[in-house]
Amino acid sequence: MKLAVVGATGLVGREILKVLEEHKFFPDTLIPVASPKSAGLPLGFNNHQYIIHTHEEAIASNPDIAIFSAGGAVSREWAPRYAAAGITVIDNSSAWRMDPEIPLIVPEINASILTKSHKIIANPNCSTIQLVLVLAPLHAKYGIRRIVASTYQSVTGTGARAVRQLENERQGISGEMAYPHQIDQNLFPHGGDFLENGYTSEEMKLVHETHKILDDPSIRITATIVRVPVLGGHSEAVNLEFNHDFELVDIVDLLTNTPGIIVRDDIRNNIYPMPIDAKGKDEVFVGRIRRDESQPDSLNLFIVADNLRKGAATNAVQIAEYLATNQLLGVDISQ
Repeated sequence: MKLAVVGATGLVGREILKVLEEHKFFPDTLIPVASPKSAGLPLGFNNHQYIIHTHEEAIASNPDIAIFSAGGAVSREWAPRYAAAGITVIDNSSAWRMDPEIPLIVPEINASILTKSHKIIANPNCSTIQLVLVLAPLHAKYGIRRIVASTYQSVTGTGARAVRQLENERQGISGEMAYPHQIDQNLFPHGGDFLENGYTSEEMKLVHETHKILDDPSIRITATIVRVPVLGGHSEAVNLEFNHDFELVDIVDLLTNTPGIIVRDDIRNNIYPMPIDAKGKDEVFVGRIRRDESQPDSLNLFIVADNLRKGAATNAVQIAEYLATNQLLGVDISQ
C-alpha cells in the first residue's frame, strides 16, 4: 500500500505524519510531497528517511491514497489529476467541501456513504468537525432546530505565519504579520474573509458544512468566529434549541457513550474543557453542559479540540483507515 502526503512539510502535514505513527498506520511506501523548493530534501518518518517528491513524481509512483494539506489552490489544481490516475484523495482544504458530488466526511458520523468510486473526499473545516461530532448524536435523538455558535480559534488554524507572529510579539520582535492586528494579549472577531452579508467565510463554512454533514439544511445556524492567542486548539461556546425536551442526565450519558468524545463536566472541581488539555489529543472534549434557562428545549455546551489533530490530521487519517479497513481502495491492509 502506498500513501502520499501532500504538503508534508507544513503544520498539518507534519501532524499527519505524527498521527500515522501514533495510530501505527504504516504504508509500505510513503511518498511525501511538497513545493518544488523542498523536492529532493529528506524527511523522517517511522525511523526512516524519505525523499520529498514533486506532484508529477508522486502521481507516477501511483499511491493508493493521497492526503492533501497544501491549501485550496494546490488542491483545485492537483487533486483532480491524482484522482484521474485512480488515486483516492483526502483533501484538507476548503476547495471541494461544498461540491455536491464530493463527500464531506467525519468518520464517526457519515463514513458509511463512501464507496470505491469516491476519488476525492473532503475533510471538513476544523471548527466544523469538533462541532458536528457533538451535535450528531444530539440531533439524531432530539432534533436540532437552531444553533448559535461562538468559536475561539487558535492561531495554529491560520498556519505557521500566525504562530510566528504570536511568538514574535511575545518576545518583542518585529516580523511578518499574518493578521491585521496584534494577536498577543488580544483577540478579534475575524476569521477568514468578510462577505457581503457581514459574516466571514469561516463563519459561513461552519453553517454550510454542518448542514451537509448532518444532511439537514433546515437547521438554523449562526456563528461568530473569534481568533485568540492560543496554540492548543479551538474552543466553541454553543447554544442548541431542540425540537424535543430532554433530561440533562440523558444528554451527558449520550455524549459519554459517543466514540471520539470525552465529557469533562465537573464544575465543583473546576473541571471543564480547555485547549491546553486538548493539545496533542485526538478526542473532542465537551463540558459546561447546562440547560438554557432563557427559553424551552435549549442547551448550552462548551466544546474543545486540537484543531491540528481531530480538526485536520486525525480526521484525515481516520478516513484513510476507514477506506483501508473496508477495502474501498482495491487493497486490503486492515491486517
